[in-house]
Amino acid sequence: MCGRFVITNPVSKTKKIVKTAIKVEDIENYNAHPTQNLPVVKKYTNGNTLELLKWGIIPSWSKQKDFKPLINARLETIDEKISFKKHIKIHRCVVVADGFYEWKRDGKEKTPFYFMRNDKKMLYIAGIYENNQFCLITEQATENVKEIHHRQPVILNENHINNYLNLQIDGSNFLKEVSKPALEFYKISKDVNKPTNNSVSLIQKLN
Repeated sequence: MCGRFVITNPVSKTKKIVKTAIKVEDIENYNAHPTQNLPVVKKYTNGNTLELLKWGIIPSWSKQKDFKPLINARLETIDEKISFKKHIKIHRCVVVADGFYEWKRDGKEKTPFYFMRNDKKMLYIAGIYENNQFCLITEQATENVKEIHHRQPVILNENHINNYLNLQIDGSNFLKEVSKPALEFYKISKDVNKPTNNSVSLIQKLN
């Protein structure tokens, strides 16, 4: 599961892959969390756009007033789930991030860690959307990430973004087969546990 991430200066950092930014500004968000409007890349016939969507999908078929928004979709079952199978075919997006947070459980204790690419480049996380909402796609964690958590976001290299957004390509099969970037991580302060905390200090490495 991925429930928090970091994104700073999204407009400047996506200029190479985006033609137009719609109502997105170069802000710094060190504690991006569900229900926030966050920058994602979508593909149109005249080029890619960067726009704001709300993190967490409430399916249009849901009649429950208290339906909990879906923030992650498992790659392994995305073609089967009624909430996701349509969207992986026709409603794909890429969520941009600097890094993401995950927590390691040890009994009742939960210790936060910050994850980023080994090469410190941007993270491009495969996602799906419905109307103005999105969720991240996750997969089984790689060997080093398993030390902290058994799931991780599906992360694309920059040169694979347009392939994933191309609806002529089978989205789930592409994500299962494409090569993924290596990640590294380190322990951080529990200040990140509170969503209202939002400063660069959240990603400072603890000794």
